[in-house]
Amino acid sequence: MFPAASLLSIFLLALSIAASPVEIRDSPITLPIARRLNVFDSTTNFLQYDKARVAALKDSRQISSTAVTNEVTSYIAAVGVGSPPTTYNLIVDTGSSNTWVGAGTAYVKTSTSVNTGQPVAVGYGSGSFSGTEYTDTVTLGSGLTITKQSIGVASTATGFTDVDGILGIGPVDLTAGTLTNSPTTTIPTVTDNLDSQGTISQKVVSVFFGPTTSQTITNGELTFGGTDAAKYTGNIGYTPSTTTNPASNYWGIDQSITYGSTTILSSTAGIVDTGTTFLYYCHRYAYTKYKSETGATVDGTTGLLLVSSAQYSALKNLNFNIGSNTYTLTPNAQIWPRSLNTNIGGSSTAIYLIVNDIGTNSGAGFDFINGYTFLERFYSVFDTTNSRVGFATTSYTDATTN
Repeated sequence: MFPAASLLSIFLLALSIAASPVEIRDSPITLPIARRLNVFDSTTNFLQYDKARVAALKDSRQISSTAVTNEVTSYIAAVGVGSPPTTYNLIVDTGSSNTWVGAGTAYVKTSTSVNTGQPVAVGYGSGSFSGTEYTDTVTLGSGLTITKQSIGVASTATGFTDVDGILGIGPVDLTAGTLTNSPTTTIPTVTDNLDSQGTISQKVVSVFFGPTTSQTITNGELTFGGTDAAKYTGNIGYTPSTTTNPASNYWGIDQSITYGSTTILSSTAGIVDTGTTFLYYCHRYAYTKYKSETGATVDGTTGLLLVSSAQYSALKNLNFNIGSNTYTLTPNAQIWPRSLNTNIGGSSTAIYLIVNDIGTNSGAGFDFINGYTFLERFYSVFDTTNSRVGFATTSYTDATTN
């Protein structure tokens, strides 16, 4: 997390919604979200904040009160709480599962607010919140309501800038231990309650967004209860959630990776995470092999891998073998958008790669993170009902916008 003084500017990329949400059983629900990149000056390293999230994720060896967030890049949802609702701007996070407010805009009690008397606290990679659990009416989109949703109301919150809290859409077991006096109790998530109250017929959350290259792009969608066939091409390929700990605590999968025809990571467990910006791979195998194969060097300013124009021209496809399908990042998809180089403190003419070192060797049960720069090329489906994660190509998969 970073202090407000370190921000030069913030840009919001409003993500569009394909249809207005309505309360109809079996109908997927879409929620407006905004893509935000916090901009850094030359004294603030963009990568270190992303790595703070990574460290907290991979060091969570068991289900506990530890969750993580990342204020480098965030997806912001305008969520109403109470009746009449007060609107809060919440980070949409697949790496945590508690929903809470009060980091910025104060919680407003209404006739639907019920204080459960339970203290609640969650520690994050570079911040935390603590306060009291309430149940209240939550409004998603136009008229879609969830009754008696658990909401953490922060009395203290550190490490959050220009947001009001978190909308947690990770696995429900991540909430265990967050109620101080009931350490074994889990808290139903927003997705759980949409399902139990009959608003959606399956506990599925789908995410679509395209590559971010400027401050004016408006393309994205968060869908509860199903998928939107207009947002992907071909078929969705599903893979079972991994059973390997600690990746199994999150949206974990098994995959192998090849660079061109060279295997750089044999099949192993890791996670898919909307809240992590870059791609992270275990040090001894995937990261060092990728660095060697591409000829990249570590840039002293940003900490990212740097390649020359000639090396970029020689890049090969990076292939992710997940289940029975292969998902390919083209050479252009492997680089940070050059139009945003200066936003992360880099050189406008440099070519930075998006692959980074997770900091541990293979075999730790957490060997990779497929972050935002992977997910912006593929439609992603997080399916609690069937314990699986799905991917499909989109019109942006082979885009050359970076």
